[in-house]
Amino acid sequence: MNFFSLSAIHARMNREKPMIVPSTRKDLMIVNMGPHHPSMHGVLRLIVTLDGEDVIDCEPILGYLHRGMEKIAENRTIIQYLPYVTRWDYLATMFTEAITVNAPEQLGNIQVPKRASYIRVITLELSRIASHLLWLGPFMADIGAQTPFFYIFRERELIYDLFEAATGMRMMHNFFRIGGVAADLPHGWIDKCLDFCDYFLTGIAEYQKLITRNPIFLERVEGVGIIGGEEAINWGLSGPMLRASGIEWDLRKVDHYECYDEFDWEVQWQKEGDSLARYLVRISEMTESIKIIQQALEGIPGGPYENLEIRRFDRVKDTVWNEFDYRFISKKPSPTFELSKQELYARVEAPKGELGIFLIGDKGVFPWRYKIRPPGFINLQILPQLVKRMKLADIMTILEVQAINSFSRLESLKEVYGIIWVLIPIFTPVLGITIGVLVIVWLEREISAGIQQRIGPEYAGPLGILQALADGTKLLFKENLLPSRGDTRLFSIGPSIAIISILLSYLVIPFGYRLVLADLSIGVFLWIAISSIAPVGLLMSGYGSNNKYSFLGGLRAAAQSISYEIPLTLCVLSISLRVIR
Repeated sequence: MNFFSLSAIHARMNREKPMIVPSTRKDLMIVNMGPHHPSMHGVLRLIVTLDGEDVIDCEPILGYLHRGMEKIAENRTIIQYLPYVTRWDYLATMFTEAITVNAPEQLGNIQVPKRASYIRVITLELSRIASHLLWLGPFMADIGAQTPFFYIFRERELIYDLFEAATGMRMMHNFFRIGGVAADLPHGWIDKCLDFCDYFLTGIAEYQKLITRNPIFLERVEGVGIIGGEEAINWGLSGPMLRASGIEWDLRKVDHYECYDEFDWEVQWQKEGDSLARYLVRISEMTESIKIIQQALEGIPGGPYENLEIRRFDRVKDTVWNEFDYRFISKKPSPTFELSKQELYARVEAPKGELGIFLIGDKGVFPWRYKIRPPGFINLQILPQLVKRMKLADIMTILEVQAINSFSRLESLKEVYGIIWVLIPIFTPVLGITIGVLVIVWLEREISAGIQQRIGPEYAGPLGILQALADGTKLLFKENLLPSRGDTRLFSIGPSIAIISILLSYLVIPFGYRLVLADLSIGVFLWIAISSIAPVGLLMSGYGSNNKYSFLGGLRAAAQSISYEIPLTLCVLSISLRVIR
């Protein structure tokens, strides 16, 4: 035996240190996290190499969201391209619109009215808060705390109500314009926004009380994913990841864009560089955003909200594009204005970091070159280095992904109540849905017959009720959904098995104070057993279709069903405890 061979070295170590620790398995495991992982929800895939629970390597795979945005931009005018840009980052849509108009404004030295600049700052900071909220809730859910996930949607919906009132859309706003914004703030909007600011400050205090000093939370995030200041600069990090590493760098202070210099606010930063520091930076930034919004609302000036003169073409005098219809009434598609023949890099401080655009004009209405610098893409570079030698569970803490996990669950009974209590909750919604479908079919028949001024089968029976029953029955059974090449029995039985867990749920839900649980521990395990039936039915349907795509869909649905079991149990356990009390 070769004295220096690997087996010989292991043999000597075992002789010298017998029975100290179990030997690590020699073969490594490669695991996919995403894109269908609940914490990735379709936009990212990680190929993780594991030695037990230890991460050996991690390779991020991108490209699962929207692509081709740069080439689309090079074949559209700026106004035509604005509806696309909100898809870059659908959590911080105002920032993608801002950088899209800021670049050509700087390229053409276009002045923005003061009122429009104030409106932009207000909407940008509201969007920053909404983005941080949708980071906070799913981040806490990923590391095991479900309660903040519900709290953040409470405040986020209020922000989206304000956006809807100002722009007409809740998420994809299309609100920014070159030289200003699309519309002025509606009457009463400023007062509503001030009310939200006062309310949200109490919400931030609630988050800090609930999360910041929680010992379980601190155990998960403190000292995890540490990034030094010099290391953050070398990797090109920006935003909270850079400021949490001790670097006071905020483009709102550095580049002096919009009217941020007119407000009193501070750059929030931490020096530890771990996940806890990044959390603290984001929480503090939401407070600073509220300060900026309040100052902007109280000092917003009057005047125009858009510089309409920038719609005029200078290259050709008396061109058709300078006519009144094109510039103001917009009866025809307006190319807005020419992009001068020069190049420019513009950037803004988005919630995740530096969002930039490199733009080259060519004396035309379309950009000659349009290059996007997304903050998340750059910040993701350091992920493989951060997760190495960490545990698998630490990946979500370090990644700080915006993900959504749902939950639900149940238990057991103290009294076995009559079958009527089970059948009524089941058949009541079924009967209601059936009647609703029949009524809709009947109304459709009556309206159709009245419009066409004809009689016939639409009037079968008293008031056409018999025809509605016939049409409803045909609606339910006229389509044969069974796959021609699949296993008909498996495909038919699968959905029935999957629905059994839902029907049996009514056996373990306490519907009143007299219907309580006899043994909570037995009830929990009973519902786990019941809910485990559903993935079996989903897999049977996917396999019975004899189609690989349907089978993959069944696998995904089964995985999601399994991932929801624990929070589902906890949810109904809380209901049961309330009933007992």
